[in-house]
Amino acid sequence: MSAPAGAIALHGLTLGYDRHPAVHHLDGTIRPGALLALVGPNGAGKSTLLKGIVGEVPCLDGRIDRPDLAGAIAYLPQSAEIDRGFPLRVLDLVAMGLWRRIGPWRRAAPYRDRLIEALGLVGLVGFEDRPIGTLSGGQFQRALFARLIVQDARVILLDEPFTGVDGRTSADLLRLIGAWHGQGRTIVAALHDLAQVRGHFPETLLLAREPVAWGPTEAVLSPRNLARAQTLSEAWDEDAAICGRAAGETPHAHSHAHGPGHDHPHHHGPAQPHDHRDAP
Repeated sequence: MSAPAGAIALHGLTLGYDRHPAVHHLDGTIRPGALLALVGPNGAGKSTLLKGIVGEVPCLDGRIDRPDLAGAIAYLPQSAEIDRGFPLRVLDLVAMGLWRRIGPWRRAAPYRDRLIEALGLVGLVGFEDRPIGTLSGGQFQRALFARLIVQDARVILLDEPFTGVDGRTSADLLRLIGAWHGQGRTIVAALHDLAQVRGHFPETLLLAREPVAWGPTEAVLSPRNLARAQTLSEAWDEDAAICGRAAGETPHAHSHAHGPGHDHPHHHGPAQPHDHRDAP
């Protein structure tokens, strides 16, 4: 069964690299207008899931349905993945948000007022001609959020958007995320600050290479679920094969929860026979 328009449905999803899975057996639907946090230990698969949704990481098993979302998803990778040595001005960086609409080779000059407005919304008025390499971590992240404003996407995926930025910048960007949510946009953010998640994100998916719990944030972030996520992460076999679900397969030593506190075992066996990139 496919997802409703504007939703992102994950059906038995396994994502990975070189036939080695990084996210296992994920089922669920990111509803239109959701404000969803992705949390879990380091290496839990949060970044992989975001890249899978935009098509940068292949599905090894299962599928992702994104009906009515072609060209409507904006993705902000971790800042460490972006080359800040590239010779761009801040205004050029923000103008990249127009590429899907006007193409990479058309001049953005007719849209200058819109670009300046986006910079104003993130507190960077007067920075338009600064080289991006001269910006602080917080200023650079503000510029990337200005690019998201210009993209005007219905779905916004954020990978650790507050890492390495100051508290004031985090607060300003959280307000912007809240405004986007108020406009009915879908926001999915990979985060590590659980206090931040509890304070601003009503729904959470807890990952440990496989889903541990998905639902209301306070229920998902229970001590039991967090401890389970840590245990699963520490026990993970990096050389594991792609999982299967066929009857008669040899059981594997882990299970996962589809909701807070409810374990649902899976049997794993041997392996069975992109939208866009936002980095400048």
